[in-house]
Amino acid sequence: MESAWISILPFLVVIPVAIITKQVLPGLALGLLTGAYLVEPHLLGGIQKALEYVVVSLQDESNIKIIAFLYIFSGLVGVIRISGGIKGFVEEASERIQTKRGALFLTWISTLGTFSAPNFRIVTVAPIMRALLKKISMSKQELAFVIETTAAPLIVLIPIATASVGYMVSVIELSLNNEGIEADAYQLFIQSIPFNFFSIVMILIGIYLSFFHHSDKPQTDVGGTSKEVKEEDDENDWRDCHPAVSKELPARPWNLVIPLILIIGLTLFLTWWDGSRETNGFFQAFIEADVLNAMVLALIITLIVTLVFLRFQHNKLKEMMTHFIHGGNELMAVILLLAIVWGLATATEDLGFSGFVTTNVNWIPSMLIPPVLFLLGSLVSYFIGSSWGTWGIIMPLAISLGHTSGASLPLVIGAVFASGAFGAFASPLSDNTNTIAKILNLEVIQYARFKLGPALIAVGIATVLYGVATFIFS
Repeated sequence: MESAWISILPFLVVIPVAIITKQVLPGLALGLLTGAYLVEPHLLGGIQKALEYVVVSLQDESNIKIIAFLYIFSGLVGVIRISGGIKGFVEEASERIQTKRGALFLTWISTLGTFSAPNFRIVTVAPIMRALLKKISMSKQELAFVIETTAAPLIVLIPIATASVGYMVSVIELSLNNEGIEADAYQLFIQSIPFNFFSIVMILIGIYLSFFHHSDKPQTDVGGTSKEVKEEDDENDWRDCHPAVSKELPARPWNLVIPLILIIGLTLFLTWWDGSRETNGFFQAFIEADVLNAMVLALIITLIVTLVFLRFQHNKLKEMMTHFIHGGNELMAVILLLAIVWGLATATEDLGFSGFVTTNVNWIPSMLIPPVLFLLGSLVSYFIGSSWGTWGIIMPLAISLGHTSGASLPLVIGAVFASGAFGAFASPLSDNTNTIAKILNLEVIQYARFKLGPALIAVGIATVLYGVATFIFS
């Protein structure tokens, strides 16, 4: 189909619907149906075409591996949780830490073992901080802010063994294929990491608040007095703050530590091993490797070893499998999102989106594209509260614009990932915001307002940096 203006209609449906409904799935689904009906404009043709796009995308080998990784990872977390791994780690850490500096140092250093996913990290670290709250001279809002800067902003910068990496690489690869660009998606992801300016600035702000800022504010929740909050915290033990640290669970820290060591170690080893068959250089092997395949294999091996390890502790196999399936099912909404994103990208390509962009955006100065994409993505991510949804919506548009205008692709990709990180961090609709507010007993909207100011400062700094970087690298 010739390139035409109708190719942008699916995006013009997705973005406003997602913002108005504050739900990413309805926007993406309507965008997919819009594209499908434009390709097959009759009563059942559009629905059949939309289904075809989704089915074809799910038949792709890389996409299947991404779905398998996400489901197995979430299932493994479910098994670790029910076996008392998270609760045991929290208890062990809270008993050993005696000072504010020690508690905050633990917050940062524990990233080495809990960087797999933002919510997993928050659920592991926030209960420790709640248990140590009386030893930390920070308000709960400031404490939550520091913890969150070590979650989404930091995790999106880590190139292996996270729940996000496979998806981030897939949206890059999908967008490259739509443009007919011959490039390695994982290498572009690695190259884009230094250009995720929002995440880098937020981490620096978190380090400042952790180790150099001295607050005189009382330890109080927003809208409550110190006495009220102290009485409330005394009544609500930290073991009631999240199901992962429930009183009914055993406390076995090694049930968390061993799987984490396995998955990180195996991912590094298998990545090197896969790449070493293509090159003799040690570091070059990591570049040449099929990272996604190594991550999936490492995860499967870790799951098998973990189940055997837990079985020796007399955990019932039936109970472990029940919680594995329950944990995996928690990511079914994300898997559905991925399938629709993949289908939408194929639909817009059939409509000639790439050709339309190439023909009609030459007038846009390349210097404006990265900062404008960052601001657009930040707006979308704030109102839908989903970094993954934002990346799926904005990345095809970003790479098409970047390729056509001659802007640096790593810079453009970094801007898109940064915009999603802003929503995951700052939006009151974000899972991260709601999870940590529940654990630390904060009012969600007021806490979101508390951290919005620093987040907007980081947005302003990042926008300027994108303008400067475009001038330098394009």
